[in-house]
Amino acid sequence: MNRKLHIIDTTLRDGEQAPGVVFGLEDKLKIATLLDQAKIPELEIGTPIMGKQEREEMRVLISHGFNFKTLAWCRATHEDIDAAEETGCYGISISFPVSNIQIKAMGKNRAWVLSRLKQILSYAQDRFSFIAVGAQDASRAELSFLFDFIEQAQVVGAQRVRIADTVGILNPFSTTELFQHIKKYCPDMSLCFHGHNDLGMATANTIAAFNAGADAVDVTINGLGERAGNAALEEVVMALDLSMRIPTTIKTELLCKMSSTVEALSGRKLQESKPITGHAVLIHKSGIHTNSLINDRKSYQIIEAKKIGTKEHEFVFGKHSGKASIVNFFQKRGLKINENQCEWILGYVKQYANIFKREIIDDELMRLYLHISKSPHDSV
Repeated sequence: MNRKLHIIDTTLRDGEQAPGVVFGLEDKLKIATLLDQAKIPELEIGTPIMGKQEREEMRVLISHGFNFKTLAWCRATHEDIDAAEETGCYGISISFPVSNIQIKAMGKNRAWVLSRLKQILSYAQDRFSFIAVGAQDASRAELSFLFDFIEQAQVVGAQRVRIADTVGILNPFSTTELFQHIKKYCPDMSLCFHGHNDLGMATANTIAAFNAGADAVDVTINGLGERAGNAALEEVVMALDLSMRIPTTIKTELLCKMSSTVEALSGRKLQESKPITGHAVLIHKSGIHTNSLINDRKSYQIIEAKKIGTKEHEFVFGKHSGKASIVNFFQKRGLKINENQCEWILGYVKQYANIFKREIIDDELMRLYLHISKSPHDSV
């Protein structure tokens, strides 16, 4: 596959919509700087209609001269368009409801959606270099109306349509089918996928959307966002690289730094086993695994630590540990250990783990070694 995926980060907009998350201006600058350094080409940086402070912070971000293009998120109102124009952003993404449930919840009908689409794009065209149109809840829309919406958007001048899985109802198979249908009916329209993670499939759906014809995708650092969040930037980038074998221009060495920065600034602590950037994802304990890992890290680990900006972890020692990892631990420190000593330490480690339900840390292993070294016998 020769196509390249255009990545749009919306941490500063959709990410900040997560309950309890508020980014101050300095926070936004730190996040934007890292995204710029990582060579993310486009950022959705805010919702101008929120107020004067939001618009001022967006202006400051834009004035910093970052290399990425800047988008503002807007409702389909003249007031939102005017507010976005004040920020000086490169482009806007205008959201419209397209599913029956969303249209009715807003007290509108399909005729209003298509009529409003024409009016608002006409109003916005002379004010922005780029206009994207968001098909909100496209995953639950009737295909015939979704096709009409996309066709009308193209006719009235939209340069991209965002297909939003607003409630995270899609799966990789239905995502593929949806994009294949859209590309067949509207082959010339640039499409973006916006996936939510309510069922835990946002990253998989994002990859499926690209594979089926999407030109761009929305992501957030750590998958930060409303409810269960969005597709995670770091997961999408590494899935493209390692699973799809599609290189990107993104500097993956910054992924861990971006992840830890947003974790701290958002107050949303990552699960230890979170894919790519979770603290535990490169840590190994099982004796069966560590025996092979000593010879070749790739035997049980596909992610190279330095590629995501972190270091390889030492093995941890507990109930499932084996002798090879114990020997390796001391050999790396220039210490010799015989078979009996290894057996005793391993037995102690397993017993300790069973009683206290945790692993032995490095300092504790060293104390065990010092203890047996002072013994006049090979075993204790």
